[in-house]
Amino acid sequence: MEIDLTKKDLLIFSVVLSISFFLLGLVTNDIFNHQAIRVSNNKLVPIYKVDTSEKKVAITLDGMWGSKNTSELLKIFRENNVNITFFFGGNWLEEYPHLVKEIAANGHEVGNHSYTHPHMASLNREQIEVELNKTGELIKDLTGKKPFLFRPPFGEYNNLLIKTCEELGYYPIQWSIDSHDWMDVSTDYIVKRVLDNIEAGSIILMHNNGQNTPQALRKILPELKRRGYKVVPLSKLIYLKDYYVESYSGIQKKRGVEK
Repeated sequence: MEIDLTKKDLLIFSVVLSISFFLLGLVTNDIFNHQAIRVSNNKLVPIYKVDTSEKKVAITLDGMWGSKNTSELLKIFRENNVNITFFFGGNWLEEYPHLVKEIAANGHEVGNHSYTHPHMASLNREQIEVELNKTGELIKDLTGKKPFLFRPPFGEYNNLLIKTCEELGYYPIQWSIDSHDWMDVSTDYIVKRVLDNIEAGSIILMHNNGQNTPQALRKILPELKRRGYKVVPLSKLIYLKDYYVESYSGIQKKRGVEK
């Protein structure tokens, strides 16, 4: 059977076919968009910053190696009458137990920074538990307090890590201001980077053995005080209950509080 199509018939057919593909594209795109939204909304994130009207901020120092600056840092904190949160890995805790005890005796918090400093997002649940539990026990033995704050090495995480942390009683913590002191940049660079970005609820990342960290803190702490900010340990900044963390910003917010 032969079908004799005129140019007009072919034109109409082409238009109908084009419209059909266009409508199909809209439907498909809508389906994929809804799926993307669901995936995005299911993403779990650590606490990067705290939504608060109080001018409170937290300084955190990570430590995995080296202790040459620790005593000087403790002196600076005493002189400025502030307490902060340290995050230590297993090797630091085992190598410098006397300093861990001194840090705790000075009123500072000691948080968990894993045992071997691995890429946590590549671990399974059992491996994550080992990393947190071994370091948690070390901290408890040295300070008398079980830690409940955890910072993942390299800032790497996934849903499994966040869920496992929460099930083990940990609040996973990131940061909103990276001081870059780990890059061995100048003191003035560190000071400017922190002070230019400071806001209520900020969590500042610094390092226990950063080359210019002590000098930078000698300038940062008095200036924060002059601006009306109070430096507090993380446990005094974050909400410990009735909160949620925005998946797209990492900001921790109090439930039922409208801004």
